[in-house]
Amino acid sequence: MKRRVDGARRLLAWAGRGLLMSLLAACGSTALAPPTVQGWVGDAPVATMGLVGSSKSEEVQNLPAPILQSRSRWIAVHWADLPGWQDDALHEAWNAWLKSCEQPGPVFAPLCAQVRALSIADAAGQRAWLMANLQPYQVQALDGSREGLLTAYFEPVLDASRKASARFSVPVYQPPVGLAPRKPWYTRQEIDTSAQAQAALKGREIAFLADPVDALILQIQGSGRLRISQPDGTQVMSRLSYAGSNEQPYKSVGRWLIEQGALRDASWPAIKAWLQRNPERVNELLWSNPRTVFFREQPLSEQEGVWGPKGAQGVALTPGRSIAVDPASIPYGTPVWLASNGPAVHLQRLVLAQDTGSAIVGGVRADYFAGWGGAAAELAGRLKQPLRLWVLWPKRK
Repeated sequence: MKRRVDGARRLLAWAGRGLLMSLLAACGSTALAPPTVQGWVGDAPVATMGLVGSSKSEEVQNLPAPILQSRSRWIAVHWADLPGWQDDALHEAWNAWLKSCEQPGPVFAPLCAQVRALSIADAAGQRAWLMANLQPYQVQALDGSREGLLTAYFEPVLDASRKASARFSVPVYQPPVGLAPRKPWYTRQEIDTSAQAQAALKGREIAFLADPVDALILQIQGSGRLRISQPDGTQVMSRLSYAGSNEQPYKSVGRWLIEQGALRDASWPAIKAWLQRNPERVNELLWSNPRTVFFREQPLSEQEGVWGPKGAQGVALTPGRSIAVDPASIPYGTPVWLASNGPAVHLQRLVLAQDTGSAIVGGVRADYFAGWGGAAAELAGRLKQPLRLWVLWPKRK
């Protein structure tokens, strides 16, 4: 079996080189299509060269059978059923796909040579390759619902200090010694008030923030960027990445405020405005969520700064082109067509499933990575609207 798979890999490498040469040479002549999937080795598609078929011939083909996942059902559709399919700037999504090819799953790994070669193609060439090689399936929940929920997350950018001071008094921590997976540790309130918890965290401080609500947002997002003040007055950028939690249940502070009758709109701007009016209730709000997240610090070079943090797939996230999904519904690394129209934003675009989160559960559910900084924070704070998803899966012929 290993020899057969190695042979498939050599064939893919040859096809990728041939595709790149044809893309560079094509000028005023009839171009060959990118490789099309003609067979499978185990679960891996094998590519050969062929001519792109017309959209009409694609439309009259019989659609394949549904595919059942643990938390979703995929129903095959025609490309014309994808809203806005002809209008997307696909090269933006291609950058995210190239990242997925750094840690590809078994289904998409055989296509990565072609994906890399097509990074220099125009949108028409990329779109033709997608239509020739992949089959769109609309994602349904197991109860048959085709509409779900889209939210967004972002990477906060926060000022910080290495030492506690009157301004910077809120610590963010590395994991305490002895923290164990799936074993509950002290709650958020106990971390703030218990001598035993404080002793366990002594010396584990990474940096200090100015605002406890910013620290909460950092923990909810799971990563962030710090501008750390230096003794000489300069600042250096650093990234905090998720390194574990206290394994306590997550409780939404926005929902707590709604249940208290304090707010109807639980967006972050509304929550911060409420706190400004009720500063004496800050701890009450914070402690309503017992979950705390711990971090690891990583240097953030200028080159690394153009990408987001690594998601659950193990690759850096691309702003506007990476989503978090329920992996029991959509496997990591899958290209997905996303459509969502609501008060926050109108989206019809190709994205890559590259991350997950504790609140991202269900068949038609996605969290949109908005990037970092003020505009991303503003979008993530208000995006909560209907969603439809289509996975783009290699054709089995």
